[in-house]
Order: sequence, then structure tokens, then C-alpha cells
Amino acid sequence: MSLHNQTVICLLDDEFEDLELWYPVYRVREAGATVLFAGPEKGKKHIGKYGVPAVADMSFDEMVSSEIAGLLVPGGWAPDKLRRYPKVLQLVQELDAADKPIGQICHAGWVLVSAKILQGRKVTSTPGIRDDMENAGAEWFDEAVVVDRNIVSARRPPDLPPYAKAFVEALEERS
Repeated sequence: MSLHNQTVICLLDDEFEDLELWYPVYRVREAGATVLFAGPEKGKKHIGKYGVPAVADMSFDEMVSSEIAGLLVPGGWAPDKLRRYPKVLQLVQELDAADKPIGQICHAGWVLVSAKILQGRKVTSTPGIRDDMENAGAEWFDEAVVVDRNIVSARRPPDLPPYAKAFVEALEERS
């Protein structure tokens, strides 16, 4: 199934984990969806932990949940910044309420913790934030990918192939 006419937002801030941002973005684009980067400021360039840049296509204030098919949240240190923006947390809450796919990998779980959407959910993440996820009410699993309704979660870069596949499948199921 093709994801043409579907728009996915990938959240962006400095020190994202390069592979955790670009790998799923390319897989979703290959499936036919448009992926746009949303950051604190439209047009601003952000640099990943290993030097790969990405430019915000839109600001957080321009994000409209009804126009978005799904959301990608990369790991790295960016999630600790992303979770401080009320508009980001609002978008995550609205997409979760609408049962739209939310992909998170590694430290990206911090954004879902701060959005307070993990109570009773099954997830994975980097083991370093396991306690945060569990304290937010989630049941944590040490597995490459965990899918619970619309949340697609993964641990680290070695899990990117099954994570991206599961996220694309979640989008296709809802298109």
C-alpha cells in the first residue's frame, strides 16, 4: 500500500541521533509519504550528534494534528529539549487521542513521558530511561520493537530496520 497524500512530521532539535532521525525518515518517504521536519523555528538548521544537519520545514506552532498522519520522534539528546515545548506535548497528546502512529526510539520516550500518554501502555526504549518510562505508568520490554496500538517504540540504532518497518505498517493500517 502506498502512503501518497500522507504527511508525517519528524520533530527536530539540536543533538538528535543522526541515524534515528534519518533512517525512519527515508523509509517513510520510500513508502510514499511526505515527511516534514518541525522545529522551534522554521528554516533553522539543526545538527545531529554526529554532525549531520536537518532543516526545519515548519515551526512547532505550525503543526496541526488533523493534517498529520503520524509522528516520528528521534532519539539522542534532542528529546530532552523537545519535551520542554508545550506545542510538542499538545501535538503528541492529540495524535495519541486520534490513534495516529507515534514512533519513538531510544531517548525519544522522554517526549511521551512528558506528554503523559504512557499510563498502561507497552513500550521499549534505551534501557537508560526504562525507569522514566515505568514511572510514567508504562510496561517496559527489552525488545527491538514494541507496538501498542498507535505507539511504535524501539531501543537503539541496531533496531532501526524493524522499527521503521513497524512504523510504516502502522501508517498503512490507518490510511
